[in-house]
Amino acid sequence: MKKFSIGFLMAVLVLALAACGTKNTNESNNVSGKSDDNGKKEITKIVVGASNTPHSIILEQAKPLLKEKGYDLQIETYQDYVLPNQDLESGDLDANYFQHIPYLDLQIKDAGYDFVNAGGIHIEPIGVYSKKYKSLDELPKGATILMSSSVSDHGRVLAMLESTGLIKLDESIDKTAAELKDIVENPKNIKFDANYEPGLMPQLYANDEGDALLINSNFAIDAGLNPIEDSIAIEDTDSPYVNIIAVRKGDEDKESIKTLIEILKSKEIQDFILNEWDGTVVPVK
Repeated sequence: MKKFSIGFLMAVLVLALAACGTKNTNESNNVSGKSDDNGKKEITKIVVGASNTPHSIILEQAKPLLKEKGYDLQIETYQDYVLPNQDLESGDLDANYFQHIPYLDLQIKDAGYDFVNAGGIHIEPIGVYSKKYKSLDELPKGATILMSSSVSDHGRVLAMLESTGLIKLDESIDKTAAELKDIVENPKNIKFDANYEPGLMPQLYANDEGDALLINSNFAIDAGLNPIEDSIAIEDTDSPYVNIIAVRKGDEDKESIKTLIEILKSKEIQDFILNEWDGTVVPVK
């Protein structure tokens, strides 16, 4: 009778330990974002693709704030404008943060992506840079301005140059969709060369190529340039080219995405953007 009792007790102990082990394993794999039966906060993983600067830096600041809400933000960085949308479509990403609204619209039109804008976060004014001249007024007749091959930025660039009086665009067109052929007045006979990858523009500037170049602020900042101090002309901050969080259609209603937008538009993150870049990156209210 004594042997039976000891064996029975040991069996119960083994089962109890096994049960504890099973419980711990389940807790470590918990990713639902809700509380478990013991009231512990479970963690939901959010994977967001982003450009190095300023997007990934802003997301890093949002990480601890999202963790407090029960979300584990994982950031995948990209050096180009093509792969982030491809990876979003494939499901490798839950969202991406690198593009402005006109670029997203063009990508949807050209590639057929079923994406939506989940929320605007900031604006990066595009600037004109030159090692040869200190202002657009100094550009000589026949000067060459280098532009990126990103068609979605052409309207933006041309509208900015028109606002400075350098060129005039056809009044009947949508300025955000303007192309070089829409220039109707070009008093200085400026030549435009739009055959370069956006990420290469800072290197072309460093090599002193062209008379002037147009560089997106994210690439300028990444290359150590200050758009306000180093550019000879810069886009107004009321530009419609807002950088957004893009998601697959339908995902904008997910609680995780809503929380991500809420944190990125919070006062804490907006203050960080203003303090970190001193006006070269401007948060959207």
